[in-house]
Amino acid sequence: MRALLKRLYRRSRADRWSSLFGQVAVYSFVVTAITGVFLLFYYKPSMTQVSYHGSYRKLDGVPMSQAYRSALDISFDVRGGLLMRQIHHWAALLFIAAVCAHLLRLYFTGGFRRPRWLNWLIWVSLLVLGMVAGVSGTILPDDLMSGGSLSVLEGVTLSIPVIGTHLMLWIFGGDFPGHVIIARAYWIHVAVLPAVMVALFALLLRRRRGRPVITPVSLVMFWFTCATLALLGTFAQVNPVWLFGPNQPGSISAGSVPGWYMGFLDGALRIMPGWELSVFGHPLTLAVLVPGVLVPGAFFTLLAAYPLLDRRLTSDPAGDRPRDAATRTGIGAAGITVYGLLWAAAANDQIAYHLSISLYAVTWFFRVAVLAGPVLAYIVTERMCLGLARRDRDEAEHGRETGRIVMTPEGGYQEIREPVQVLAGANRELEGSSSGS
Repeated sequence: MRALLKRLYRRSRADRWSSLFGQVAVYSFVVTAITGVFLLFYYKPSMTQVSYHGSYRKLDGVPMSQAYRSALDISFDVRGGLLMRQIHHWAALLFIAAVCAHLLRLYFTGGFRRPRWLNWLIWVSLLVLGMVAGVSGTILPDDLMSGGSLSVLEGVTLSIPVIGTHLMLWIFGGDFPGHVIIARAYWIHVAVLPAVMVALFALLLRRRRGRPVITPVSLVMFWFTCATLALLGTFAQVNPVWLFGPNQPGSISAGSVPGWYMGFLDGALRIMPGWELSVFGHPLTLAVLVPGVLVPGAFFTLLAAYPLLDRRLTSDPAGDRPRDAATRTGIGAAGITVYGLLWAAAANDQIAYHLSISLYAVTWFFRVAVLAGPVLAYIVTERMCLGLARRDRDEAEHGRETGRIVMTPEGGYQEIREPVQVLAGANRELEGSSSGS
């Protein structure tokens, strides 16, 4: 027993806290898959119109699609259905948050460099697939919020030059909203995306190179993640579709916003000026094309290609601490600033209302801030990193200041400095953790 406890302790010490974000993402995906299988038995992906006569009396006799009616039945008539719906929703949100946190950890610690660049691409792909899965899942209930997401999808698709109209007709199976989009989103959500994500997770596990998959810390994190999602699903209401009502094309409730992970896209659409050009007699709507297609496309392309550009863009050493790579850390801070400002811009109407400020003033503030903010964030972050690195070099040469002053034999005064231990061992441990993530 003592030998077993010692072996378990050594394995738990091998786990680093910074790798737990990836574990939380995996466990959230598992919970999402389990609850999704439960929901499959009761959800009907059909846009056929029916009249509702169920437990929620406020919508009695209201015409709606079978998809929306099945969502109401799951929430009110299926035992444990509302709990499963909410856990499923919270697990999807937590999955994307954990993937984002894991990517930030890999970026700021240099965990994307060779031979770990493939891991970086896998996690970027998981982020994109998670966002697509979240959007397709939002569409499935066919409520008023779902209709708002479909309207944005239609507008963004139509803004694509040359092929936009044909692409929209192919996606919706005819004029908006058509009668097939729910079924198509359903099969993408429950079959295509999960299969691809499972394959990517399997590739990650294969690249662990004999490292243990199940450790004491991973077991604790699994049960902690499940318990957290169960508590959120029980006590924190999310996506109450019965309050929104069935989808009505052309209608949307005030204050409607997408999931937090799509906030940057909504914010970009809100603050983009209403520019429209005419090219050979055909309108080119830059007000939608730039923020809806070009901005997210460029962002994820640069994110995926950054390991290839890092050595050309920066001359930073291959250090694991963010302060040792000032340029890379500054670029990361600038990217976070852009995302944060666009995310906040998605609530420009709420900010204007609660602060009693003109909506146009708030919109213009974000238009200026999204251009100036990243530059300022880069400069400040780079200066801070250079200052911290300079202080580390000074402490390595002369020791750390202790604040204790002593008198020298000559009658002068001198501060006592303590020697600083080299952090190479800690850096090697962190690098080993990054290679297995």
